Amino acid sequence: MAKRIDISGLTAYYSAFKAIEDISMTVEPRSVTAFIGPSGCGKSTFLRTLNRMHEVTPGGRVEGKVMLDDENLYGSGVDPVTVRREVGMVFQRPNPFPTMSIFDNVAAGLRLNGSYKKSELNDIVEKSLRGANLWDEVKDRLNRPGSGLSGGQQQRLCIARAIAVEPKVLLMDEPCSALDPISTLAIEDLIGELKERFTIVIVTHNMQQAARVSDRTAFFNLAAVGQPGKLIEIDDTERIFSNPSVQATEDYISGRFG
Repeated sequence: MAKRIDISGLTAYYSAFKAIEDISMTVEPRSVTAFIGPSGCGKSTFLRTLNRMHEVTPGGRVEGKVMLDDENLYGSGVDPVTVRREVGMVFQRPNPFPTMSIFDNVAAGLRLNGSYKKSELNDIVEKSLRGANLWDEVKDRLNRPGSGLSGGQQQRLCIARAIAVEPKVLLMDEPCSALDPISTLAIEDLIGELKERFTIVIVTHNMQQAARVSDRTAFFNLAAVGQPGKLIEIDDTERIFSNPSVQATEDYISGRFG
């Protein structure tokens, strides 16, 4: 079941450098929340704190709380690997496992997390590929390498791999930035379908994309180079794009900077 995320007082560091500071927000279940803002303001860093991937970076550490319903993801005794299974990630560039078949790419997470009968794997792989709107395009070549697919198909394969383990939340870090317009539209349509099952958070530099796919939009900014990124405001997407509360948000959306 999709879950709500409550973030309070979150600050993230790269060694001594403070990348983002004192961020608090709520992400509602079964919704799409978009993060927008200029390059370097900490959007992707913040996204990576939501499934504990930030701490994989040398010197990466976090202060504050990330609550997934009633569980503090940074609580003592919480296994980061379990967190990353519950909070899946789709990256900027499609990254199918190059030596694996399409089938094995989707099944990879399942095999890591448990033992399944062949029939169960077959069913879950098909369901996941259908969920990523890819099944009809690949059902006759499941044993061929995933790296042989087009860029847009590879990204949908990565989404199928992410949803196969039934995460509660799906994070997407600029999932369309490396794709052509037709593939981008396919991913955007897919996001609209996936929010029926998952809580989705997406980082995007494309204002039109944020307006098209998200229910709520969060604008991040930084006062100056070398300063930490901060959440400036978060609101319903329609309001952010038509009547933001903060002048800096309006300046960014209207293209005056960024």
